[in-house]
Amino acid sequence: MAVVDPSPPLEILVRGPDGFSLWGGPPFSNGQPRIKLETVPCTNAKFSDDGSRLMVMKSDSVISIYDCSSSEEIRSLEVPNIVAATLSPCGTFLQTFQKSSTPQEKNVTLWKTETGAPVYQQFQKNITKTTWPSIRFSSDEAVACRLATNEIQFFDAGDFSKGIVYRLRISGVAAIELSKAPGSHVAAFVPESKGIPASVQIYACRKDLQSQPVARRSFFRCSTVQLSWNHGSTGLLVVVQSDVDKTNQSYYGESKLNYLTTDGTHEGLVPLRKEGPVHDVQWSYSGSEFAVVYGFMPARATVFDKKCNPLLELGTGPYNTIRWNPKGKFLCLAGFGNLPGDMAFWDYTEKKQLGTTKAECSVTSEWSPDGCYFMTATTAPRLQVDNGIKIFHYNGSLHFKKMFDKLYQAEWKPESPDRFGEIAELVKSIGSLKIEETKPPGQGSKSSQASTKGASVNPPAQKPSAYRPPHAKTAAAIQSEVYPKSQSISGIFIVNRLYFLILWVWPVIWMTGHSCVEFFF
Repeated sequence: MAVVDPSPPLEILVRGPDGFSLWGGPPFSNGQPRIKLETVPCTNAKFSDDGSRLMVMKSDSVISIYDCSSSEEIRSLEVPNIVAATLSPCGTFLQTFQKSSTPQEKNVTLWKTETGAPVYQQFQKNITKTTWPSIRFSSDEAVACRLATNEIQFFDAGDFSKGIVYRLRISGVAAIELSKAPGSHVAAFVPESKGIPASVQIYACRKDLQSQPVARRSFFRCSTVQLSWNHGSTGLLVVVQSDVDKTNQSYYGESKLNYLTTDGTHEGLVPLRKEGPVHDVQWSYSGSEFAVVYGFMPARATVFDKKCNPLLELGTGPYNTIRWNPKGKFLCLAGFGNLPGDMAFWDYTEKKQLGTTKAECSVTSEWSPDGCYFMTATTAPRLQVDNGIKIFHYNGSLHFKKMFDKLYQAEWKPESPDRFGEIAELVKSIGSLKIEETKPPGQGSKSSQASTKGASVNPPAQKPSAYRPPHAKTAAAIQSEVYPKSQSISGIFIVNRLYFLILWVWPVIWMTGHSCVEFFF
């Protein structure tokens, strides 16, 4: 009888001012997470893509590497003047960038995490979002390449001592994106220059197949692009952003979504059914579908197949974020940033909405690796108040909430979704767990809550009052302070008349010599 490999436990990395700690993930048996690793002082922490290694940057220019299976430190490196660091997808290599005073000083170093020895060094003037990490790896670390001036340089990922093994010349290339699984293709972006339109070109990573691009798409009015490969490396989504909207419909410019395939069957725009910007786009884990949030508010969300045919309409609303469950069954549609935090959870396979909720002021959001939980976090320095973590079930019901005075980071430990069972079985097993919920003070029994809710379901309808302008409301408030409610209207009228007689009428009578009776009659 075959032994079934059990699913790995979920883990959460939480980092605050004192450092990071590791929590055991949900479900929480007593309503609180189990602390797997107590707080370790640090300034930054980052998992490798496969979750096997954890890189921790400390304040004294020391970088520690942890083995995630045992939560123990396995390597420590001292790197002076460190600016940035990152792990390769499988945690085999550590890449660091240091401040450099001269071009002769090689400030980008690739270290072997097992030995702590440098395997490759080079000079780089500065780093940006498009140039870091300097050396890019495929998910299996079989392919490694680097963006340089007018070319892409390829390495032997198994032996960096060979240096650059071959080069792909692309004049004016400004950004690249290597396909992840597998690392068979690389996409290159060339911006506009001297009247020549911008373009995105796809090349094969094998040297003998690089004579011509396998796909190419040109763009007018293009300032920047966002490149997103699918799993399987067969399709590339390109969000083209322009700083100026010539239709004058948006102050933030305009954006278009393009789709290219490595077999050349599709090179063009994705047919979106509403005008406006492309807010977010994400591939499913299978790489067969992608979801897009687009259009002026209220935005629209649609799921497309690999041929750009719409499969499911998710409706409209205040949304700008889409998160696809790693198992491909559930979707979360949300509105974060400058939007109020509405979230809608969908079952893609059943084509129905499961529930809605809110997570105001969320900065980060992501599904758990098993696809059963959705975590949002409000973190500093983006927001200095109301920092905290919320974990929701796949249907939007709140499972856990914890507030912090200051929270810098909260993320799941990565795991391959293939290591978990079928999502239907996972959901069924979680639903069968009986978790004892702790009630906050003042919360009554369920029966009392039910009776309270039942009594307030249909409150008596109130008669609509007439509109009162703001200045009238202010005058009414002042009058209520001057004349308490205990005084009747007739009493207030008599007092006002007496004031009038004393201040105005009596002096006139005294000056003219008339009596009160003569004055009034």
